[in-house]
Amino acid sequence: MTWLELPLLYATVGVASVVLALVSRRLRSLPVTEPLVGLLLGVALGQAGVLGGSGALGWDEAQRDTLLLESSRLLLAASVMAAALRFPTHRLRALVRPVAWMLLVVMPVAAVISGGLALTLGLPLALAVVVGACLSPTDPVLAASVVTGDVAERSLPSRLRALLTAESGANDGLALPLVAIAVSLALTTRDTGHELLILTWEVLGAVVIGVVAGLVTAAGRRLATREHDLAGGPSLVLTLLLALAALGVARLAGTDGVLAVFVAGIAYGARTDESTREHQDMIDEAVNRYAVVPFFLLVGAALPWADWAALGPVVVLVTVGVLVVRRLPTVLLMAPVLGLTRRDAAFAGWFGPMGVSAVFYLAHARDQGVTDPRVFALGMLVVAASTVVHGTTAAPLVRLYARTDADRPARS
Repeated sequence: MTWLELPLLYATVGVASVVLALVSRRLRSLPVTEPLVGLLLGVALGQAGVLGGSGALGWDEAQRDTLLLESSRLLLAASVMAAALRFPTHRLRALVRPVAWMLLVVMPVAAVISGGLALTLGLPLALAVVVGACLSPTDPVLAASVVTGDVAERSLPSRLRALLTAESGANDGLALPLVAIAVSLALTTRDTGHELLILTWEVLGAVVIGVVAGLVTAAGRRLATREHDLAGGPSLVLTLLLALAALGVARLAGTDGVLAVFVAGIAYGARTDESTREHQDMIDEAVNRYAVVPFFLLVGAALPWADWAALGPVVVLVTVGVLVVRRLPTVLLMAPVLGLTRRDAAFAGWFGPMGVSAVFYLAHARDQGVTDPRVFALGMLVVAASTVVHGTTAAPLVRLYARTDADRPARS
């Protein structure tokens, strides 16, 4: 990257973010989201050669992968913390059963369907399994654009918003076992039995670290508030600092950092008064909402256009198939078990977007040794398509939901 390109990148991100902030309330009623704006800016700058003519941003694949992996990890940490704080803990507790069904049935089925569609491109079974696992979780960043804001709060039932929030926060960390098993199958040098033992520690260790970090931080906040040691400004960003701390400790311990952050947020929220939690959640949401702009700009500039062309035209049908059947039919079939009406199940089934979490797991798989370009190319194509499709349908479908809800009494 040249001396001119970096200031241009700052200017593009800064100006776009300022404009988005100024129209932030109206934006939630338009078929536009912050991730979509960032993605389109990245595509435009990347294709114009402004950010480097050879490869994404002028960097080689190793640099690109490292940047995507670490930036997506940090953004996910901030996002799942915001998801954990979005609703009171007692309300999330009531969703344990449906969320468990979503994690234990809907997410694995999504992995199987996505992987099965990947097979039609001629990928070996092991690589198709990796693709399916990477695309299985619901992205909390893209999901937030559906469940937050005045329009969503007025139009969607609180339970439906809470379900989508809790599921997207939890399954980002719990997708790691699926991805790790898929990677171990793709890399024949890995001992799958040993990998399962490691995964057990990664999940259980993350839960323990998250609970301890959240409870200790909540206790520390109460003590510091009582002793007048905690200033107002630091109090507002305390949960973001907690997210960073939990992520770092979990990574040092060799556990699932994203899951640890989500659990820390739940534990912290359970021991924090509602007013404090709501104010901290507003800060987390604001940071999360605009941190996605530079991230998706990077994603847009890093899209592997040549690798997409090599996959052939059938990749378009595969992408459409993933968007339509990866999740929606399963959630509709499970509506009674999930305690959802058919309308709520259709809404929840459609809004299972793939974004930051999918990029994270795709970069993680490459970091672990799954370097076949077809895996990354197909995954990134689905991410780009999901960002566009779910970003443009969020506001219209929320309004449609509200209209059908308002029409019900007239028909009865």
